[in-house]
Amino acid sequence: MDLFDFSKEEKQASIPLAERMRARNLSEFFGQKHLVSETGLLRRAIKLDKLGSCIFWGPPGCGKTTLANIIALGTDGNFVKLNAVSSGVSDVKKVIDDARNAKKMYGKKTYLLLDECHRFNKTQSDSLLPAIEQGDIIFIGSTTENPFASMTPAIVSRCRVFELKRLDDESVKNALKKALLDKERGLGKLDITVNEDALTHIAKISAGDLRVAFNALELASLTTEPDKDGTVTVTLKDAEESIQQKQLSFDEQMYYDMLSAFCKSLRGSDSDAALYYMHRLISGGCDPMLLARRLVVHSSEDVGMADPNALVVATSAMLAFEKIGLPEGLIPLSNAVIYVAEAPKSNAVILAMEEAQNDAKTVRADTVPSHLKNSVYASSEDKKLSQNYKYPHNYGGYVKQQYLPDALKDRVYYKPTDNGFEKRVKEIRKEKGKD
Repeated sequence: MDLFDFSKEEKQASIPLAERMRARNLSEFFGQKHLVSETGLLRRAIKLDKLGSCIFWGPPGCGKTTLANIIALGTDGNFVKLNAVSSGVSDVKKVIDDARNAKKMYGKKTYLLLDECHRFNKTQSDSLLPAIEQGDIIFIGSTTENPFASMTPAIVSRCRVFELKRLDDESVKNALKKALLDKERGLGKLDITVNEDALTHIAKISAGDLRVAFNALELASLTTEPDKDGTVTVTLKDAEESIQQKQLSFDEQMYYDMLSAFCKSLRGSDSDAALYYMHRLISGGCDPMLLARRLVVHSSEDVGMADPNALVVATSAMLAFEKIGLPEGLIPLSNAVIYVAEAPKSNAVILAMEEAQNDAKTVRADTVPSHLKNSVYASSEDKKLSQNYKYPHNYGGYVKQQYLPDALKDRVYYKPTDNGFEKRVKEIRKEKGKD
């Protein structure tokens, strides 16, 4: 016997619990009831072996690869698995050639599971298109990214997209309990007791990622000292040590969704939500300066003249963070988020800017009125007319006269609202006869 030969039990024990407990059929599958219920389309298609090309899209640990494996076990066709990160066009072409031969000689279908399918570029994706269209392969993509945004549209349009959701805490707990009882693949052969509050904690902190939950349960079970009777009791403290914090990273789609939620929370005057999304993004790896810059923009875009001080607070916070850095720099940044969110809102500045920009691009007859021209370079006639310019300070700071070109002289771009400081601006303009 070779020194490095291992028994079947030893080999099984060396495989991570998450892999050992991977569902082999839909009855063992946890979560995704909207897809795999008794009347669900996916369950019917798998059961009848009629599943066409599809894409499984969802967060890590929600069952994408497991569903693909269930399909593989339930079909009498060939099943090939590739990873988009390590596979190229040549690998795809070989699978397609083999699939065509199997179909021609034996009438067998070939399923191609492509993990991380969003990583395929256009050239790689194009190599798949003819085979999918002609039915030479049944394509099954697996991705954590939104396929409609991250994948070649030609591939997506030929596939049915199934969106998988994060598992709820109850589904995760049920899966953990099954692993504790399973003597063949789980921890059932061991004398282990896991307290209910420990299971609840693991399920909650795993944030719907069953792989993370299984890994935490296995770590806690194997590293907890048994008592004098040989029983291992996993307490809440053991669980907290085995899964110390929620996974705070995010995929590209989630990143843009949270950034959008941050901006819309500022606009919607919800400082609590804006604060949460800012710190959630930063905890996940987002550059705080990106959020600081967005804050400056929104201080003018959504607050504007309703509270001109918002721009001062936002730019000061951005400068403070740039000079101080983490973690103290988050204090002025949080202060500015609250200020901008709670400030009165007006988009009158944006509307005025857009109208002025449109006229600047489209109006051609925009000659500057003669009394505003630079007299140094003006013609003799314009020099004479320039004397008609009224110096505002000679009239107490304001005097009514035409500033816009003749073609635009009646234009009013900025229309103050009744919100915040703009209400006072509106009154001042009215006193001057501007409105």
